[in-house]
Amino acid sequence: MTGSLADIGFWSHGAVGFLYAVLAIWLFQQYGLGNRQRMMLIAALATTAVWGMTIFMVGPVTFPALLAETARNLVWLGFLYALHRSVETLEQPRTITMMYGALVLVLLLQPLIDFAILYASENSGSAAAVEQSSQLLRMIFAIGAVVLVHNLYTGAAPEARWGVSLPMAALAAMWMYDLNLYTIAYLSETRALELIATRGPGMALLAPVFVLASRRNSNWRLKLSRSVTFRSVSLIAIGGYLVGMVMLTTALQLVGGANVRLAQITLVFCMSIIALMYLPSGKFRAWLKVVIAKNFFQHRYDYRSEWMRFADTIGFPTVDAAPFHERVIKSLADIFESPAGLLLTRDEEDRLVVQARWNWPTANVPTFAGNSHTVPFFEGSGHILLMDAVRAGTDERCDPRAVPQWLYDEGRAWAVVPLVHFGRLTGIAVLARPPIARDLDWEDLDMVRVVGRQLASYLAEASSQQALTENRQFEQFNRRFAFVMHDIKNLVSQLSILARNAEKHASNPEFQADMVETLKSSVDKMNDLLKRLSQHSQTRNAQIEPLDIEKAVLSVVHGKRLIYPIETELVPDMYAKADAARIETILNHLVQNAIEATSDGSPVRISVSRQGNEIAIRVSDNGSGMTEAFVANQLFKPFESTKEGGFGIGAYEARALAQSIGGNLRVDSRVGRGTRMTVLLPAATPDDITEHTGQTGNALDRAA
Repeated sequence: MTGSLADIGFWSHGAVGFLYAVLAIWLFQQYGLGNRQRMMLIAALATTAVWGMTIFMVGPVTFPALLAETARNLVWLGFLYALHRSVETLEQPRTITMMYGALVLVLLLQPLIDFAILYASENSGSAAAVEQSSQLLRMIFAIGAVVLVHNLYTGAAPEARWGVSLPMAALAAMWMYDLNLYTIAYLSETRALELIATRGPGMALLAPVFVLASRRNSNWRLKLSRSVTFRSVSLIAIGGYLVGMVMLTTALQLVGGANVRLAQITLVFCMSIIALMYLPSGKFRAWLKVVIAKNFFQHRYDYRSEWMRFADTIGFPTVDAAPFHERVIKSLADIFESPAGLLLTRDEEDRLVVQARWNWPTANVPTFAGNSHTVPFFEGSGHILLMDAVRAGTDERCDPRAVPQWLYDEGRAWAVVPLVHFGRLTGIAVLARPPIARDLDWEDLDMVRVVGRQLASYLAEASSQQALTENRQFEQFNRRFAFVMHDIKNLVSQLSILARNAEKHASNPEFQADMVETLKSSVDKMNDLLKRLSQHSQTRNAQIEPLDIEKAVLSVVHGKRLIYPIETELVPDMYAKADAARIETILNHLVQNAIEATSDGSPVRISVSRQGNEIAIRVSDNGSGMTEAFVANQLFKPFESTKEGGFGIGAYEARALAQSIGGNLRVDSRVGRGTRMTVLLPAATPDDITEHTGQTGNALDRAA
């Protein structure tokens, strides 16, 4: 190390001692000791000042300097511990010191290793090995401390991060520098004197950061995350494993011997195999989570994360997610890390049947999974069963008659959770034995009851939704059936009139030919009506296209001419945008109603004209007519009719069909003077007609 660099290291560490001492004194005079956090901060600043002055007086690589560095790290770790203890004021975890225990152990081992360096100074090989062990311990501590700082910051409440961001950043910078320093020294097997010298200026630059952090006067409230704790404890466990490996290999090297290298290789290999066998296993992870929840937290569950996981599983399924009933089981099984489950629900006869299986295809469940006592027991008590206690006969609240035999025989069955909604049992969840089986305490039972009630409400809602869907399907079917029945009534009326006319004109060959054609047409219409009852029928969804109204009217008149006189006043090549099947149904309704309303034999009149951008089809009669009140309030309501035996559906369906193709239906009626029904349809443009028929010239002019 050059003289100028040595001078920088010498004077900068002296400046560190002075600045941090002044900062500790100022903080004490300004705020006093106050709470535990501020007291530990003052102690950490003072210890950092002692560390800087020690290096200033005796040098950076001496035993007192290394001892002062260990003390500095220990007190700063205590400051983090104090921040962690500020999480709650009313309820504290049973123990939180274990989280820091491994790092404290590493710190306590450092002076022993540093002292061993002095002892092994005469043996250069042993001294190098011990010094590398010291550097490795400092590397492990720096890694653990940086991760702890990061996790504590990310686990802090959002409103508290502003107050802790500066001290956390300063500590992270300090330990990251130490990590780089000792990593380079360990890999190069030499002391990184340049980095040791420049550490002084870096620590001096961090002093203003602590000043700003102190002036913020924050409470530094932190909230420990369970996932953060699990990662931290996992990292500390790995660090402890590495420390143990280093200590054992170093001890073997100090003992020496001809086969020391072989012994070290064998030790490292065996410990690595053990780690690979146990650390990644699900059973080890489950055991570790149980230990953490039991010893680090006042409550077993992180209710926020549990509820978010539950909501994601039930309410936000992905495209490839499992079906709903399997997700019901999974959301409950995830609480205990149960690997499988069954969902039993009630059928229409209140018998329990298997609704879904989740990861449990081998469970031997009979067709009817319960007995006569099962539903009343769980519905009345809501009792959660642990099958181990039931099999042992130690569950005093359990009615043995309510537990079917297959649950006794199924060894994987662990917990039976009733899902009760408003006093009614909607289902039963059977959970398989988790990797680490345990008894359920009051907190487990409360958690399961709340989740069970929520799942029961989801099941009840799903059942209601299914029933509603079925009712809607029946409603659609009933609507179609009502329309079909009305059309059948019209056909029956036509055939009745045709039968009466046949008595008079049966010998007329022309009447016979028309009667046969009418009967064939009626049969075709009846077959079409039967098709319309199918839920897959597309009869009402034909394409809207230019329709020749004259042809549509004549088609209807042709079927009615044998039963009643009809007069027409039509215009050729008059096109509307419509659907032929729907127009035919509309006109059949209107003409049939006009015929039934006329008792004096006067003809029904049908005329077609153009009104602006619409085509008007008028069906007029001289029948009994309707009152204004009936037209306004009852005519277009289903099942309202003035005719004896009428269905009251014809006018309602006619207007609905007209509106479905962009048209409408107008009514003009007077009592005793007759009725005129006007169907208004959107007129087709010349371009539409050309595209549809290819007609030109006079036909388009007339259509326009």
